[in-house]
Amino acid sequence: MGLGSVARRFWHEPRGRLKQMVLEGGPLEQHRTARGHEAMKAAATRLPQMTPPDGRYGVEARFLSGANFWYQTVFCIASLQRHADKRIDPVIVDDGTLSGAVREAILAVVPWARFVLGEEVAEQLETRLPRSRFPALRARREVYPHLRKLTDLHDPGAWSLILDSDMLFFRRPDALLAWMDAPADVLFIEDVVRSYGYSDALMDDLARGSVPARMNVGLYGLHGAAVDFDYLERCCRVTIDRERANYVQEQALTALLVSGMTWKILPAAEYRVMPDIAEGRAPTAVMHHYVAQSKRSYFQYGWKQTAANLSAHGLVSS
Repeated sequence: MGLGSVARRFWHEPRGRLKQMVLEGGPLEQHRTARGHEAMKAAATRLPQMTPPDGRYGVEARFLSGANFWYQTVFCIASLQRHADKRIDPVIVDDGTLSGAVREAILAVVPWARFVLGEEVAEQLETRLPRSRFPALRARREVYPHLRKLTDLHDPGAWSLILDSDMLFFRRPDALLAWMDAPADVLFIEDVVRSYGYSDALMDDLARGSVPARMNVGLYGLHGAAVDFDYLERCCRVTIDRERANYVQEQALTALLVSGMTWKILPAAEYRVMPDIAEGRAPTAVMHHYVAQSKRSYFQYGWKQTAANLSAHGLVSS
């Protein structure tokens, strides 16, 4: 073993695990979170079929999902539909693991959900993103699943609301639903910190206008015609060439994509990214997006509150 491998194995990796344990509240809290995670998976299989209200919003809610996240997708859709006065139309795009059994589990709760399966995704990629013209995006997509939210999810002829599955809604999201009724500008939620993974100098060099200060792509709305793949191909290649691949590259590319456009940011106090444990226990926000250490709030408290809320309104069995 070289010195770098020794340092990684015996210093950096144990130090990283210790830091993560502290952020997650210690070993007992990690155990409680793991138990809550398993209980959420089981609870998703017991949710009865929902019936949507009359009418529908004009913008589809699009998710990238499959075997590892379907139960989170279902809870997110159910919590949003609970607080909407018209039908939310969910489109679930195959992340490569959207089997027949997974689709049946989703349809058992949301029977009007629509799926875009792997074969259709592949056909769309060959039409919109041929490998000969977009080598950087296609190569990166294969090893970095997050990028599929940009390459696979957007309808080129319509506005779409792109959502991560690890979100829950606790009351009526007025601003979001108003946008879904009459979309105009780009819409997104705000991150707790600027998190693009690349230097400001590089982002400014690639941008076509002002870059959002703290865009979080857990929830954003965009017209598919605005997804400029030629520009994204260049940005994907240049960011990697100059400053390497990065875990949040998809967020950086999306922020670059909307640079120079007009946008609306949902209020951070109401659409909360990474809620702390106190907010997790007693939500004051409209929505939580459970990133990083806030998974503790999600699996110990959030989904249970959503299930209880649905049950209280006759949307789930007791």
